[in-house]
Amino acid sequence: MKFVKGYRCTLCNGEYGKHEESLTCPKCGEKGILDVLYDYDAMKEVVNKDYFKNNKDYSMWRYLPMMSVVDENLDKTLKVGWTPLYKSNSIKNLLGLKELYIKDEGLNPTASLKDRASAVAVMKAIEKNQKVISCSSTGNAASSLAGNAARMGVETVIFVPKRAPIGKLTQLMIYGANVVSVDGDYKDTFNLSKMAIDHFGWYNRNAAINPHLVEGKKTVALEIAEQLNFELTDWVVVSVGDGCTIGGVYKGFYDLKMIGLIDKIPKILGVQSDGCAPFCISYFSGEPLKESEENTIADSIAVGIPRNPVKALRAVKESNGVWITVSDDEILEAMSLLGKNEGVFGEPAGVAGMAGVINAMNQGIITKMESVTVIITGNGLKDTKNALKTVGQPVLLKPNLDDLIYYLNNGSKKRTRRII
Repeated sequence: MKFVKGYRCTLCNGEYGKHEESLTCPKCGEKGILDVLYDYDAMKEVVNKDYFKNNKDYSMWRYLPMMSVVDENLDKTLKVGWTPLYKSNSIKNLLGLKELYIKDEGLNPTASLKDRASAVAVMKAIEKNQKVISCSSTGNAASSLAGNAARMGVETVIFVPKRAPIGKLTQLMIYGANVVSVDGDYKDTFNLSKMAIDHFGWYNRNAAINPHLVEGKKTVALEIAEQLNFELTDWVVVSVGDGCTIGGVYKGFYDLKMIGLIDKIPKILGVQSDGCAPFCISYFSGEPLKESEENTIADSIAVGIPRNPVKALRAVKESNGVWITVSDDEILEAMSLLGKNEGVFGEPAGVAGMAGVINAMNQGIITKMESVTVIITGNGLKDTKNALKTVGQPVLLKPNLDDLIYYLNNGSKKRTRRII
């Protein structure tokens, strides 16, 4: 909080002091999403390469001077962040890219990038002496909130659409959350959660409403930059649902540019499933954002009415990036490609970015002379049902060595090479 100056509405540009209690613009209401403003001149006196070199806290809290969180009890939280950034061993060569890096956010405590936002939400709730925190979610934000809140002893009430995968629901209940499964889509789920939050006065973890959560999500960009020694790739690629994550990625790079640690912001490729692509439809048609159907296996990005459109659209426009769609089949192919070639297991929404890289190369948007960082936003163990569609069932053999030798020598329809 040290360098926070205040807040600015993304619609009317109205500015408010740092002690503003409302999460959205008092004039514009719910659609008036706020940006957190910082004193960059003061920040750059503290946050520099020496600061990072001497910082031994390898979690998202190493970026605390660039965040809107009070420095209290942070050592008690789950260890969120500092996930690996892998330099591609194989896919880079298969695609012919200059360079490819893979940011595996599935290795966060509850197995998704959403932990970065939830950790902030829980600490802000504690800061404001709130006993209950609530959100609506297609799955990952819910399990993330439940886990981070459980660690800090904060009660949660979480609303999920009925289509949420069983793996994610299991996480919620193991963490002790009060789970409300809504007989409807994400829009219905969001609306009910908002009514409940307003009625009961719970702390609001909905990332599209709460500006502090984008500040948590931006730490993935800060990490990528630091892990690349502040020499960024030409492109950064991320899947998009509500728009909060891509907004956070852009904000992280923007902040780094403002304090002089990077010279330019990389181009951002926003990837949506063609079964739920409101941003892409608006981008290609030139028409205002409209409600989209939610028909995709990538449940974490199946958001028909994005609640953070301004920050998402700004991220792509201001970075000179592009929007692109991928099919469910392409998502499944990317899931298999990453697993077999890089050892990274992502859920459908998590690997949509990888599918987007391939599509963008096929369309000439990304060239072979360029370098790319793709963010894998969630772990594949959250949705094994869809993962099985890419690999089928394992072979069943009798406990007989001759049968095993025959199988290994002759391979199978699924194998591309003999094992022995």
